[in-house]
Amino acid sequence: MSSQDWLDKDFYAVLGVSKDASAPEIKKAYRTQARKYHPDHHPGDRKAEERFKEIGEAYSVLNDEEQRKQYDAIRAMGSGGARFAAGQGGAGGAGFEDVFSSMFGGQGGGFPGPAPGRGGPGGAGNPDLDDIMRMFGGQGGAGPAGFQSNGGGRAPAKGSDISARTRISFRDAALGTEIRLTVDGRGLTTRIPAGVHDGQKIRLRGKGRPGQGSAPAGDLLLTLDVDEHPVWTSDGANLRLTVPVSFDEAVLGCTVPVPLLDGGSVSVKVPPGTPSGRTLRVRGKGLTTKKTTGDLLVTVQVAVPTHVEGAAKQAVEDLREALAEEDPRDGLAEAAAG
Repeated sequence: MSSQDWLDKDFYAVLGVSKDASAPEIKKAYRTQARKYHPDHHPGDRKAEERFKEIGEAYSVLNDEEQRKQYDAIRAMGSGGARFAAGQGGAGGAGFEDVFSSMFGGQGGGFPGPAPGRGGPGGAGNPDLDDIMRMFGGQGGAGPAGFQSNGGGRAPAKGSDISARTRISFRDAALGTEIRLTVDGRGLTTRIPAGVHDGQKIRLRGKGRPGQGSAPAGDLLLTLDVDEHPVWTSDGANLRLTVPVSFDEAVLGCTVPVPLLDGGSVSVKVPPGTPSGRTLRVRGKGLTTKKTTGDLLVTVQVAVPTHVEGAAKQAVEDLREALAEEDPRDGLAEAAAG
C-alpha cells in the first residue's frame, strides 16, 4: 500500500466507524464486516472478494496504534484527499506548495525539501513522500521505504515493514497449514505453524517492501483471525472438549470413545460416581508444537433424559427412595450465609 493510498482511502468509512472510535470498536466492526463479506459466503463474487480485501487492509492500519497515528496525520495534512502532485497542483487536487504554504505560512520552499540537485515527485522545490513519512516516525510503519542519513549523503535503507491479516479455521490453526496471500499486489505462500491462536502476530522476514538498491526488504507482520469451532477449544497447547455421558455411565463408570482433532479417537475411562463438569486429562493428546505437546482435557457432561416412562421411570423412583437420606444440598445454606 502506497502513501497515496492513505490519502485516497477512508479506512474509517470502510469499517463503518467514526474517526475517534476506540480499538475495541474498530475490532468489533472489522469482525462484523469480515464475516459478512468473507469469500466462503460469496463464492465467485468478485465484488465481495474485493470488499473483503478492503476491510482487511483498513483494519491492518487502524488496528496498529503507530500506523493509525501516521494515517490520521497524513489524511489531515492532505485535507482528506489531496494528491501530492507536481507543481502548483495537478488534476488530482492541491499540490505540495498549496498544502504546505497553508500549514507553514510561507512558500513551498519554506518547507524542507529535497537536497539541491535531487529530483523528486514534487520537483526541486517540493518535498517527496519520503520527507513526509519521516515527519511521522521515520522509515518504519506502513509508509514507503525511505533513506537513512549517512553524513552528507543518503544511503539506501531497509524496506519498510507492512501489516496484513488473514482468517483461518480452528483446525488449521491447531494443526498448522500452508496459506496463499496477496499483499501489496504480490502473491506469496507461507506456512502457519501448529498451535497458533486468535489475534497472534507472525513476522515473515523479508516479505515486506523491497529495500533501496542492495538493502534488504522489510518484514510482513501477519495477524491471524482464528474461527471458533463448535466442539474444540484451545488452552495453550492443551485441547478441550465436552463429552456427554448417560446418568448410569456417570454413576457406575464406563469407558467412552473420544474423538481427536486429527480424525482418530482415544478411549477415556470415566470413574464411577463422576459428577457433571469434572475434567479428565489424557496426556500427550493435545497440540504438538515446536516447543511442547499438550494434553487433551475432557469435561464430562451428564446427560439427563427428558422422557422417562415405564420400567425406566420405576427404576428412577426406586433409586430416589433408596437414596432418600442423602441430601446433595446439605450445608449449602450455611456456606452461603458464612
